[in-house]
Amino acid sequence: MIDRRLIREQPEVIREALDKRGMEFDLDELIRLEARRRQLLAVEELRAKRNELSKQIGATIKAGGDAEPLKAEVVEVNRRIRQMEEELEEVEALLERRMLELPNIPKPEVPVGVDEEDNVVVGQQGEPRSFDFEPRPHWEIGPALGILEFESAVKIAGARFVTDMGAGAALERALINLMLDTHTRKHGYTEVLPPFLANERSLIGTANLPKFEEDLFKTREGLYLVPTAEVPLTNLHQDEILDGEELPLCYTAYTACFRSEAGAAGRESRGIIRLHQFHKVELMKFTRPDQADEELEKLIRDAEAILEMLELPYRRVMLCTGDLTFASCQTFDLEVHFPGMGKWVEVSSCSQYGEFQARRCNTRFRMHPEDKPQFVHTMNGSGLACGRTMAAIIENYQQENGSVVVPDALRPYMGGMSEILPPLP
Repeated sequence: MIDRRLIREQPEVIREALDKRGMEFDLDELIRLEARRRQLLAVEELRAKRNELSKQIGATIKAGGDAEPLKAEVVEVNRRIRQMEEELEEVEALLERRMLELPNIPKPEVPVGVDEEDNVVVGQQGEPRSFDFEPRPHWEIGPALGILEFESAVKIAGARFVTDMGAGAALERALINLMLDTHTRKHGYTEVLPPFLANERSLIGTANLPKFEEDLFKTREGLYLVPTAEVPLTNLHQDEILDGEELPLCYTAYTACFRSEAGAAGRESRGIIRLHQFHKVELMKFTRPDQADEELEKLIRDAEAILEMLELPYRRVMLCTGDLTFASCQTFDLEVHFPGMGKWVEVSSCSQYGEFQARRCNTRFRMHPEDKPQFVHTMNGSGLACGRTMAAIIENYQQENGSVVVPDALRPYMGGMSEILPPLP
């Protein structure tokens, strides 16, 4: 959530940010609501007046005077207080709803653009692999090897699900363990195994609600299946004041992730790139404002380290203003080249949010006990998306005979298996 002071003091900053994002939003309504809210806060003056009148009534009665005019005035003041309180409650509620619909302000260095076509490649590691044969996509290789089953998943749940089988299940589990071990033992993150369900407050905290409710799965009890571990991790310190000396706090978590993919019809509908359920290892940090940029770079490098261990060709892409998520003020995607699909595919999205999420979660810090609390800065990134990374391995390590070589880094996690072979005829 954006600081309300910007609405009053620098609305042009918000208007410019909305224009860069190419987003329509009735900012004038928000300005009017904030102005009216401040006018209605004058109810405090009426309450003070009522208290003063009550004292005068007591003094008048004690002195034997006529207190009826003062009592009549109190009745009128009470009527005006009730009226203003009711309107203030309505204005506050509407203002809060509108503030939750206002996106974050992009950082100045974010390139201005309309959509993904305007994103900027800022670095690349490795070159796309060349083959002596026509490489196939993972949705052909996986079923042929018996490691990815789509038909059974459809019978069990429906479209946009997959069942990992045999070496496929072992491969994804190996990826999860490699990522968690690397991030905890080498990169210093604290591992968390959070709930896979979250309440409305937590989804509002990460800005998944109210804007993206149609992308969420909701239970009868009003809880939501988490779309990513970002939700529980960001809410770990909800309503807390942290010790600034202990920041940054760095967390990693494996969770299943659940998304309805509303509006994604036709987008990467084949394979395991865009599913209703997938698995991901998340990286998340709470930082002081002065640490944020440096810690984001470290977080991105931690995600890139996994790709380098797997020897997958990847590139780093800075998202333009029109492709930023609602809550992000800066995002870098890590994309791996998929030879079977013939394109680069995102396997990690690393974003910082400034104090946008912290305001919603009410997570603050102070350096010294006497200091006024400040909002922390939050950031997160996939470290990595497991299904997509597995698909990248299948396509990049495929062999002409239909087998898939297991990357060296994963072999200790797969009992020494070096190759996934086609089943015997």
